[in-house]
Amino acid sequence: MTYIHYAPIIITALITSVFLVVMTPVAHFLGLVDIPSYRKNHSGNVPLTGGFAMFMGILIASLITDVVFQNNPMFLTSAAFIVLLGMLDDRFNLSAKGRLFCQFIVSGLMVWVADNYIVNLGDLFSFGDMHIPTFGYLFTMVCVVGVINAFNMIDGIDGLAGGMSLVVLFSVIVLMYIQGNLSGITAPLVIAAAIVPFLAFNLSIKGFKGNKIFMGDAGSMFIGLAIVWLLVENAGNVDSTFRPITAVWLIGLPLMDMAAIMIRRARKGRSVLQPDKHHLHNIFIRAGFSPFAALLSILLMGVAFCAVAVISEINQVPEYIMFYAFIFTLAVFTTILLNIWKILRVIRRLGILKP
Repeated sequence: MTYIHYAPIIITALITSVFLVVMTPVAHFLGLVDIPSYRKNHSGNVPLTGGFAMFMGILIASLITDVVFQNNPMFLTSAAFIVLLGMLDDRFNLSAKGRLFCQFIVSGLMVWVADNYIVNLGDLFSFGDMHIPTFGYLFTMVCVVGVINAFNMIDGIDGLAGGMSLVVLFSVIVLMYIQGNLSGITAPLVIAAAIVPFLAFNLSIKGFKGNKIFMGDAGSMFIGLAIVWLLVENAGNVDSTFRPITAVWLIGLPLMDMAAIMIRRARKGRSVLQPDKHHLHNIFIRAGFSPFAALLSILLMGVAFCAVAVISEINQVPEYIMFYAFIFTLAVFTTILLNIWKILRVIRRLGILKP
């Protein structure tokens, strides 16, 4: 196959849209709704069925067209487990440790059964490629769980997890197109086709108002799994579409947000798995941004990370330079977030931001 298949893309969008509508009354009946609390400022009980609808759209399109993920059924199996885990968490608020254990099981399916794991880290230290054929199994499992939780953590305001996912997916598509991997483009396009109708409901775009839907943990974890699956598949081997460090930059913002959150919690003597209101989107809103302005600002940051990835890959910037630049950016990002309120106080004294 050397061309893009459009049928599964269209079918995915249509099926996802149908499930988004059909699952709303089911969500209320099952109690699968997000109730406002001290950490959640939305109004009313909002259905948490976006993730299930997106998964069903991709699943049915794959089975009907036989050109997307049916040839790799372990992705659909792993995705089904992660969506089920997310829905149970959305409904019963599972313990963080129990959820983490199940995520490692899903990552094991991807690594050991689907045989989709990282064997080459690239030339990170200018000493040549780092091959990890045996250690790659465990390393990939940790990476998979990390990315799943990174996308789960960033899902805090309308449109953020979905919008960030689209930014990453379209960056992957650009890289695939440049490399001439047209057949591979179908998979990220299908995932994007599931996300777009969800965002229409989630952001209450004209024509979809009054039907607010959240993706829930099922959706954010499913998207995280789908993206890390694509990245490992296209960057984890010797003959890959793009280099491993490029993949890291593509999802750099969610990873850095997660790292900063965990460091902050650890410094305060709290569990790194305990939720709080100190995520990047929380900081933007507390700094005076409206939710929509915070959304656009964070998405632009995500675009900047992906732009670095794409431009560096096109120009074949040495991997060790990209690696050291990422570590430096992570250090700066974390330092800023750990001292954000001191920095904001100084900025406000200078009159740049209103108190």
